[in-house]
Amino acid sequence: MHPTGLAAAAGTPRQPSKRRIPVSQPGMADPHQLFDDTSSAQSRGYGAPRAPSGLGYSAASTSPQAAFLADPVSNMAMAYGSSLAAQGKELVDKNIDRFFPISKLKYYFAVDTMYVGKKLGLLVFPYMHQDWEVQYQQDTPVAPRFDINAPDLYIPAMAFITYVLVAGLALGTQDRFSPDLLGLQASSALAWLTLEVLAILLSLYLVTINTDLTTIDLVAFLGYKYVGMIGGVLTGLLFGKMGYYLVLGWCCASIFVFMIRTLRLKILAEAAAEGVPVRGARNQLRMYLTMAVATAQPLLMYWLTFRLVR
Repeated sequence: MHPTGLAAAAGTPRQPSKRRIPVSQPGMADPHQLFDDTSSAQSRGYGAPRAPSGLGYSAASTSPQAAFLADPVSNMAMAYGSSLAAQGKELVDKNIDRFFPISKLKYYFAVDTMYVGKKLGLLVFPYMHQDWEVQYQQDTPVAPRFDINAPDLYIPAMAFITYVLVAGLALGTQDRFSPDLLGLQASSALAWLTLEVLAILLSLYLVTINTDLTTIDLVAFLGYKYVGMIGGVLTGLLFGKMGYYLVLGWCCASIFVFMIRTLRLKILAEAAAEGVPVRGARNQLRMYLTMAVATAQPLLMYWLTFRLVR
C-alpha cells in the first residue's frame, strides 16, 4: 500500500459505526420486549380513569333501567299497570265462562277405562239400569269416573272422530271416497248437533224451565248417539244392509230409552223431586220436549248413516 495513504489512515481518528437502530413506531411493540404492555391499551380502550365510588363500582355502571326502577313515580305507574292488566284478564275470563265455561271442561274429561266400558254398556243396553240419579258431593257433582250417570265429553268426542273415520272407510270400500265428500259428512254431523243444542236451549227458554242442564251437558248427551251410528255402519260393512238395520234399530231403541230416563230427571226435576205425577200444561210441555229430544236421536242416526251402507 502507498505510504502516504497509511500515514493518513493512522493520523485520522476512527469514526463510529453508522449502524441503523430500529425505531419502534407508536402502533408497534418493541421487538426486545418479552411481554406486551397492556396498560396503554386499557387506557385507550376505556378512556379516562374510573371515578371511585362508595361501593367500589363505577358511577357509569348504573343502567337506565335501574334508574327507572329506582324512581318512585315509575314504581307507582308499574303497579297501576299491573292492576289494570289483572282486572282485564279477570273480566275476559268471566265473560268467556259465562257463554262457554272452559274452566269446567276438565270435569267432563275426568274419566278412566272402567267408566268408559260401563258407559258404553249402558248406552247399548240401558233397560236393566235402575238408578239414574247423578251423585253429588257438597252440592257439586262427582267426577264421571266415580258416577256412571254423570255426563262426559270424552266418549262423544272420540265417537265423533271414529264416526268420521268409519265414514271414510265406508266411502272407500264403495269407491266413492273424496276429501270433499268426507268433509261434507263431518260438517253435516256437526251442523245437526249445533242445531239440536240451539233448538233445545230455545225451547227451555220459551217454556221457562229452571234446570241445571248446561250447554255442555246437552252436547254430551246428544253426542252419545255417535256410538250407535258407528256400530250400525260397521255391521253394514261386514254383513250388508240386513245387519245394518238390525244393529242400528237396536241402538236407536237404546238411545231413545237412555235419553228419556236421563233427561226426565233434568227437565222434569221439580216433579221428580216431589214424587208427584206430571200434571198441568207446563209439565206437559216439559214432557213433550223430553219426548221430542229423545225421538230426534234415532231419526238423526238413520239420516247420517243410511248413505254409507249399500
